[in-house]
This record gives sequence, structure tokens and C-alpha cells, in this order.
Amino acid sequence: MSVLGVDVSTTAVKAVIVDRSGAVRASAAVAYPFETPHPLWSEQDPNVWWASAIDAVRTALSDAGGDEVEAVGLTGQMHGLVTLDAGDRILRPAILWNDQRTEAECDEIREAIGRERLIRVTGNDALPGFTAPKLLWVRRHEPEVWSAIAHVLLPKDLVRLRLTGDHAVDRADGAGTLLFDLARRDWSDEVVAALGIDPSWLPRTYEGPEVTGTVTAEAAEATGLRAGTPVVAGGGDQSAAAVGVGAVEPGVVSLSLGTSGVVFTTTDGPRIEPEGRLHAFCHCVPDRWHVMGVMLSAAGSLRWFRDAVAPDVGFADLVEEAASVPAGSDGLLFLPYLTGERTPHPDPRARGAFVGLTIHHGRPHLTRAVLEGVAFGLRDSLELTRNLGVPVSAPIRATGGGSRSALWRRILADVFREPVATTSTSEGAAQGAAMLAAVGVGWFASVEGACRELVRLGDVIEPSGDASTYEDAYGRYRALYPALAPTFHAMP
Repeated sequence: MSVLGVDVSTTAVKAVIVDRSGAVRASAAVAYPFETPHPLWSEQDPNVWWASAIDAVRTALSDAGGDEVEAVGLTGQMHGLVTLDAGDRILRPAILWNDQRTEAECDEIREAIGRERLIRVTGNDALPGFTAPKLLWVRRHEPEVWSAIAHVLLPKDLVRLRLTGDHAVDRADGAGTLLFDLARRDWSDEVVAALGIDPSWLPRTYEGPEVTGTVTAEAAEATGLRAGTPVVAGGGDQSAAAVGVGAVEPGVVSLSLGTSGVVFTTTDGPRIEPEGRLHAFCHCVPDRWHVMGVMLSAAGSLRWFRDAVAPDVGFADLVEEAASVPAGSDGLLFLPYLTGERTPHPDPRARGAFVGLTIHHGRPHLTRAVLEGVAFGLRDSLELTRNLGVPVSAPIRATGGGSRSALWRRILADVFREPVATTSTSEGAAQGAAMLAAVGVGWFASVEGACRELVRLGDVIEPSGDASTYEDAYGRYRALYPALAPTFHAMP
């Protein structure tokens, strides 16, 4: 017997089948693009998610050799806006998490509620990535769509609707809409009313392992799943990925080193950074919350550098060169704000920079400076977490493509002054969603119990003597943004 995790990400649907031991029996992914019809816009046709989910699930089931799936868990990209009419027909392309068109609507939200009150209730300041400002943008610019709305969903929950016929959302993903009462773990009557949103549009909320419905006969025929298979709520991609690496107990930190970078720390209650520089959301684990710092260009910075400077060199070879350079890159610093930033500087106009270049520096120095600059940016999030009084339990659990580099993990351990470990789970958020499904159908009594049973730590790298070098360099790094921000803001 097995469980299925389905991850509806920005670029692909991944389906992962996991057995009772936690082993991945099969996985499949179906990729798709997103559209940028105007500058700052990012949209996707929701129909592509369901079509891709059908293909991914069918392929995974075939590769698993007919093993029966007992339950399904869902995860996916957060914050996206899906609008449906009363017949569940899609009204417009989904507006995605990385869309930046809603600066005016964010100001409107702060004015309607008050910035301090907004942060106190929802745990977050108004940022363009969240769902609420997208809704207000539709009201202002597409009144014909606004007048037809009957349901609002998040991306993975459109797939849930097609699987089960139910409108539902988990509380972790719901908390990412800017419409949630963080402490109450449900929609905020105050915020919804202040923004003039019809509360009947919002789906019922569930804890991550709760069953929200079952696979319909029509969906069973499309996907190859058994009709009546339970579907659990699941979680937004970051909280589901945290389940996958066992970051479910207070103080356990998950570090995601993908295109973007995320420092995710589980808490036993709502912990709100007063300026909203950290995101505070519900966890997909019942009675757990988390704080999360996000940098927009983590491994994405390394990809940009490789593509721009050494397009014919593999990542492994590029990083191997960097290992020959001493810690601190001989005084060279890199500011990784290539696509603006969210934590600790919520500034879409921030820019990247190399600072301290001399004739002595070569490509290996530049590469290592990129690795170190990303580590410094991630430390900013860790320091904000510590300043909230949230305990940090060692080791930090690293995931994502960048974490496969032993050099990068060593740099992170030295910059953080904390051990950094890999884990036994390999399929990220989809595997976490499958684990939530396993809890939902009784394989384990709790998510914490499932993680204790299934997640094992891998390689652990301890801080080295280079930590003191990085402490000095980090101080210089932190001075860069305040010094350069006026120049950034004067740029076209």
C-alpha cells in the first residue's frame, strides 16, 4: 500500500508515490510554462495544472507497478489567485505568487486596515505576492470578472476541486492569502470585511492531515486513482517541504536553497515580526505555526552568474573552482538582490552588486562571492528569527538543488555558526504532502510521529575556523544595502 503526494508548482506538476517505510516507489513530473503578458505580470492557465496532474499521476501509478494508493495529499505554489464562477468555470488566468503588479492595491490594504493592525492580525505586511491585493486588482481593473466571481481558490486547490468536487484549502496555504486571522487559524472576518470581499467566495479551511473529500468517479477515470480515495488538505509548498525534512517541532529550521531561498522555523504559537520582515503563517501541522524569511535570488543568483559569465561551464566545475579561494573571497562581496528582495528588505527595486573588485579577483573569486552573498542574505532571515526569541535547534536542515553542494553547505554552516545537515527525503514538498496523507488515513498518529519514523539526517557539516572570517564579512555585507539603496531607487 502507498500514498500519493501531488505538487502543483510554478513550472510543473510532480506526483510522488511513497510506501509505508517512507521509500519513494515512483515519481513523475510534467512541466509547463507561465506567461508574462506585461512587465511585472506573471500568469498561468489553471487548466494546465489539472491536465498535467492527470499525466503525472498516471505515469507515477504505472511506474509503481499497480501499487494501490490509499490517500492523496496536495501541495503547491502559494499565494496565486484562481477565480471561478458559480459553475466552477475559470474566469481568467491565475495571477501567480511572483506577479508584481499590485503595488497600489497593497497601499489600499494598508490604508483600509492600518499597517500595524494588518501585521498583528495576519502576521504579514501587504506585499504584491499575496492573494488579497490580486483580488483588489481584479476589482479595479476587471469589473466584469469581479462581478462573476463565486469562488476563490489557490492553485493546488483547483486540482483538489477537479479531484473531489470540493472547495477547500489547508490553513497553511490560507494563511498566505493575507486574509487569515493567524491566531484563530481561519479567515479573518475583520480583514475580509474591510477589503469588501464576499466571505462566501472563500473555501472551508482544514488542518493539513484532515480529509477534505474523496476522488470522484470522473476523476478516477481520468487519473487512474481508485474512486473514493481520501484526499487530505495538504499544505502550501514551503510547509509541506518542511514536513518532508521533519521541520515540525518548535525551533527546527528548514533551509531551502532553490531558485529562491527560504529560512523556515516551526513555532508552537503565532510569532510575528513587528515590521513584517518575516512572514508568519500557520503550519500544515495542527497546532503549529512558522516564521519564514524569503530571499528571491538564492540558487537563482548562481544560475544567473553561470549563464552570464560561464555558460559553457557546469555548476559543479564552477563551484570546484571557488573551493580554491579562501573564505571571504579576498574581500569581494556580492549583493544577491537580482530580482529585488523580500527579507529583510521588502524592496522590489533593490539590485544586485559586486563590491570590492580589484585586478586580483578572477572568476573563482566571483563564484565564491556569489555563494557567500547568498549565505549572508539567508543569515539575515535567521537573525530576525532569533530576535523574535524563537529557539533554533541544531542542525539546520538543508534542501533544494543548491544544498547538493558540499562547499555551499560548509559556507552556510560557517556563516550561520550552526551545523547544517541534509536529510533522507529527496522529493521535497510532494513527499511532505504524501506524509500528510499517510497521517490522514491513520498510518501514523501525528505528523510529528510520521517525521520521527520516516525522516533521517544525512551528512552534517559543523562550523569551522572560517566562521570568524565570515562574521567580519557579514558585518560589511549588512552595510551594503543601506549605502546603495538611494542609488537603486534612482535607477530607471
